[in-house]
Amino acid sequence: MPYAVLRSPQTSRFVGRRDELGALSEALATAPSVAFVEGEAGIGKTRLIHEALRGAAGRPGAPRRRVLAGSCLPLREPFPYGPVVDLLRGLGEDLPSRLNPVCGALRAYMPELAAVLPPAPDPPADHRATQHRLFRAVRALLEALGDTVVVVEDVHWADDGTRDLLRFLVDAPPPGLSLVLSYRREDLPAGGLPLGRAHRCPPGTTEIRVPLHPLDPAAVSALTAAMTGGRPVTEELAAELHRTTAGIPFVLEETVRVLSAGSRGGQRLDWDGLAHMRVPALLLEATADRMAQLSTAAADAVRAAAVVRVPAEEDLIADVMGAFGPDPRAGGRAPAAGAALREALQAGMLHEEDGGRYGFRHTLAQQAVYSTLPGPDRHLLHRQALTALARRDPQPLVRLAYHARLCGDWSAWYRYCEQAVDAAHAMGDTALVVELLEELLCDDRLPTRERGRLAARLSTEAAVGLAHRRATGLLRRVLRDAGLPEGLRGEIRLNLGLLLNNQAGRYQEGRADTATAVAELRERPALAARGMAALAMPSWGDEPLHVHERWIERAEELVAARTDGALRIAVRGNHLSLRLSTGSPTAWEQAEALLGQCRTVAERREVARACGNIADAATCLGHYEAARRYRLEGRRLAAECGAPYLESIVEGTALRLAWYTGHWDGLAERARNALGLVGGVSGIAADAHLVLGLLASARGEWEEAEARLRDAGPADPANAPATILAAASAALARLRMACGDTEAGCAEALRAVARIRKKGIWTWAADLTPMAVAALVRRARHAEAAALTVEFGERLAGRDAPLAAAAHRACQGILATAQERHKEAVEAFTAARAAYAALPQPYSAARTGEAAARNLLAAGEGSGSSALAEVAEEFGALGAIRDAARCRRALRQNGRVVPSRRGRRGYGGALSPREAEVARLVALGRTNREIAEVLFLSPRTVEQHVARVLRKLNVASRAQVATTRPAWEESPEGGVPFEGGGPSTRGEGAAHG
Repeated sequence: MPYAVLRSPQTSRFVGRRDELGALSEALATAPSVAFVEGEAGIGKTRLIHEALRGAAGRPGAPRRRVLAGSCLPLREPFPYGPVVDLLRGLGEDLPSRLNPVCGALRAYMPELAAVLPPAPDPPADHRATQHRLFRAVRALLEALGDTVVVVEDVHWADDGTRDLLRFLVDAPPPGLSLVLSYRREDLPAGGLPLGRAHRCPPGTTEIRVPLHPLDPAAVSALTAAMTGGRPVTEELAAELHRTTAGIPFVLEETVRVLSAGSRGGQRLDWDGLAHMRVPALLLEATADRMAQLSTAAADAVRAAAVVRVPAEEDLIADVMGAFGPDPRAGGRAPAAGAALREALQAGMLHEEDGGRYGFRHTLAQQAVYSTLPGPDRHLLHRQALTALARRDPQPLVRLAYHARLCGDWSAWYRYCEQAVDAAHAMGDTALVVELLEELLCDDRLPTRERGRLAARLSTEAAVGLAHRRATGLLRRVLRDAGLPEGLRGEIRLNLGLLLNNQAGRYQEGRADTATAVAELRERPALAARGMAALAMPSWGDEPLHVHERWIERAEELVAARTDGALRIAVRGNHLSLRLSTGSPTAWEQAEALLGQCRTVAERREVARACGNIADAATCLGHYEAARRYRLEGRRLAAECGAPYLESIVEGTALRLAWYTGHWDGLAERARNALGLVGGVSGIAADAHLVLGLLASARGEWEEAEARLRDAGPADPANAPATILAAASAALARLRMACGDTEAGCAEALRAVARIRKKGIWTWAADLTPMAVAALVRRARHAEAAALTVEFGERLAGRDAPLAAAAHRACQGILATAQERHKEAVEAFTAARAAYAALPQPYSAARTGEAAARNLLAAGEGSGSSALAEVAEEFGALGAIRDAARCRRALRQNGRVVPSRRGRRGYGGALSPREAEVARLVALGRTNREIAEVLFLSPRTVEQHVARVLRKLNVASRAQVATTRPAWEESPEGGVPFEGGGPSTRGEGAAHG
């Protein structure tokens, strides 16, 4: 008989638990065996057992075994041995025809099987003899069944008779029996033994214990991604989910379901949803049920811990419990906190933390208990906590402010909040400062002057932090107050504009606010100069270059006679960034001088900001060594000043640097981490989205690539950093061209060129212009391609922009190729290749090298094959496997086969690099034909690769490949990114770009 179908507790992907699953699976394969699966409620015991049985059933060559599954219930009827009897009742016709006569003792317990059971023996006079005969009957029946797996879950709820029966089977299991028992240790009867008393397995019986622990953050991320359509989860969101749910699968799954139900399309989770999520109904019910089983004192201790919110010492919980008053069941005495805590710990409602503190296993458990408290009880308990904490030295200011607000002591809340703001600011904890100021500004009872003062402080702190969603709304509300003085209004509006530009990515709105603030700050010229310097940053909006130059000139005039060092550095740093963006060859000397102006904290912060902007400009220009140096200096200074936004800016630049310079190992993970750390901060997120889009394109993940590239800017060009927008548009145009949609690709490229033309900063077009020229050529618009190339060269004259200069030579090579002037094309592409290599930008160097080699072949030069073979190796070393495959296909078409330098090797049961590439594409849902076009193979070859992948991964269908991701990501030399434009290769490789 095949395995029975167990109830599947989840429909999501099974993650983690590799060692536990392996141990249980091994036990199931070596009967007789006994496996104890231990873990708290919701930890995944049933799912583990289900996966082990499913895996064993699908194992090639494994004997087919019967599965009998049952569960003990918390509210059992007075019927002994119920769980075991219930799982045997359904056998019916499956019972063997010849059974041991002792099996007749089961007739009284299973009348449904009377027709197939032997006659009932005479009843013995002794109860213990009756029980022993029943146990022998169950064992004899299981022995007659042969290879059988018996699963009994929730043994902690078993009656004593069932425990005795199970212990009898454990002590002497039939030869073909595998017994799996699951339980919660915290709910076991006194003594903590799953079978009530000690047991012993006979020699030859495999016995294992499988304790299940919470999932780690990586497994939380994988499970969340599986439940939300496979979209990656940022590291920070995964960490917060892990903190909120403690990695308990049931709690995590309920949390993700609630978040998904409230999100757009049910597939994307975000911070706001997690912060405002209600406790899942199933968790509320489970918590209420467990609270009902506690004594009054233990329940009071749990409620007190819920009000305290964070893990607390016994004395604090005891003080808060005192608010409930004496326990009438204890003769009018106050409850003993120690005994109450002990009971709560044993019941699993509270957990002990390091340092003798007690709290909840996860945040949602605390919220579930807290939500059951009536309002008057909550206020009383918070007042008790406030009184107890106020006696401490030093005072925990943030906790005092929290309890003061929730018990309604508003004056104490204001006082403690302001003190906490000052303390956090002194420690450089910008995030906490912003959080506390936001809490204060939410109180509508604040007078206008006080509200304006706090709003000005919030706007200043938020402008160098990473939190912006709540702050922008609060500041906007404060600005609507007609009684706010104009100078204070201008200060708040200026910082709001910076916040909207830098963090929120709402460039149009932020620029309008900044311009309005400059007018409102007519009596505060220092702040007005800061606003003008901000408006001079060219990556904001689509204003022409001369507008930015006019703003910076006005700012320089305002600060010329001022002694404020930080202000002068702020204006001068933005001026340098503007000049460097245009390729000014004289700006570098002044940039070096700026590094020495770091005397005060304020000055260091402004130098850090300038270094981040200079590093960004240097990256766009192709001065990669300078970009690295200024990035590191900016990060160091930003960390010293407690400015997380500035630290993140330079990390965004580092991602692009890694892409351009060919350091792709681990780059996707870094980009995803950056997205998580900045929490959606637009300007920084654009860098990460761009790099993820480029890498996804390199792996052949077309949908992901397009989504990421659009998120980097083209989806909302008016509110995108202009530098990132140009690069993202170029990559998106190339993706569409390679997919065969030349019209859409050309249109995308030309829209981006029009934006560059309006801005007037052609150094930003180094990625874009070769792609636009290639697109025009592909559309047979040669005159426009030639005109664009000339225009590009003229705009670069006298500019210090090595990356754009290399791109201009590539444009000339594309034009020459289109006109079949192959020798001229070889010369142009060779020069471009040398220029790219000098930066270094190895991927572009290889692409121009490929274009040069193809022109050599077209000109009949025999050296073209050697050059193309060399480029194929460069692509392979870089990780651009698809490009390498394209080159090798061209070599085969020209009659030359280039073996890999690594030579052939055996991979045994592991996937080869090519098979890992195929597995990745199969997991993405690609057909064999699409995979063939990505990897430049024949469909027949791909079919053979797919067959080997399925066999090596031990899966029956293509759909199951995605569930085995670690197996093919960890294959020898596998998982290396490969570049590819799309499922169609028409015309690809004919020219650089």
